[in-house]
Amino acid sequence: MTLEGRKALVTGGASGIGAACARALAARGAKVVVADIDAAGAAALADTLGGTAWAVDLLDTEALAGLSLDCDILVNNAGIQKVAPIEEFEPADFRRIMTLMLEAPFLLIRAALPHMYANGFGRIINISSVHGLRASAFKSAYVSAKHGLEGLSKVTALEGGQHGVTSNCINPGYVRTPLVEKQIADQALLHGIPESEVLAKVMLTESAVKRLVEPEEVASLAAWLASDDAGMVTGASYTMDGGWSAR
Repeated sequence: MTLEGRKALVTGGASGIGAACARALAARGAKVVVADIDAAGAAALADTLGGTAWAVDLLDTEALAGLSLDCDILVNNAGIQKVAPIEEFEPADFRRIMTLMLEAPFLLIRAALPHMYANGFGRIINISSVHGLRASAFKSAYVSAKHGLEGLSKVTALEGGQHGVTSNCINPGYVRTPLVEKQIADQALLHGIPESEVLAKVMLTESAVKRLVEPEEVASLAAWLASDDAGMVTGASYTMDGGWSAR
C-alpha cells in the first residue's frame, strides 16, 4: 500500500484523528501537508514527518473559495462539537459548525478536484461519524453537518469516478481525542452525572464493544482508502463504531 509520490493534505492535522492520519500516510511514503488553525502544532508534527504545515482558518470561506490545491489525497477531518438542546442552541454556534464541517470540506474538494482530474487519480477521505448515519439528542449541528458530509461524499464519488477519483467516509464512534474528552465534561453536566459514568451511561450504551476507538485505528483505514488497492471503493461509508449502527 505504498503512497510514494503522492501528496496528502489533512485538515485538523495537528492532533487527534488528523495527526494519526498524517502519521499513517507519511509512514507509507506520502508527502503530507498538516493543515490546522494551531500553527505551532501543525508545524511541530510536519517537522517530524518531513512534511509541511499549513496554518489555516477553515472558517474563512472567502479565502477557501479562491484556492487551488495540488494534493492527490485529501482528508477532511477538522471538526468541533457543541452539546445543547435545540431550543438553547445558539444560531451562531450552529452556523459555525456547519461552516467548518460541511462548507469547508466542499470548498477544499472543489479546490482539489481539478488537479486530481488532470492526473487521473484522487482520494477524498471524509472523516464522518456514526452521527453521519445515526442521530443523538443535543447534537443538532454536529449531526446535521455529518449527514450533509455523507451526501457531499457520495456526490463527489459519482462525479469523480470517471476521473480516477474516489470519495468515501469513515464513520467512527467515540474516538479517544481531545474533542471527545471535552464532551465527557459537557455530557456529565447535561445529564447531571459524574464524568466517570459518562462513557458507560451515555456514550457507549449503543456499542457492542465497550471502549473508545483509537485514532490509529481510524488512520489505518484512511491509509488503505488512500491506496491503489482501494480503487474500486467509492461512495461508501465505513463504520468503525463497535457495533453501534448494527442496532
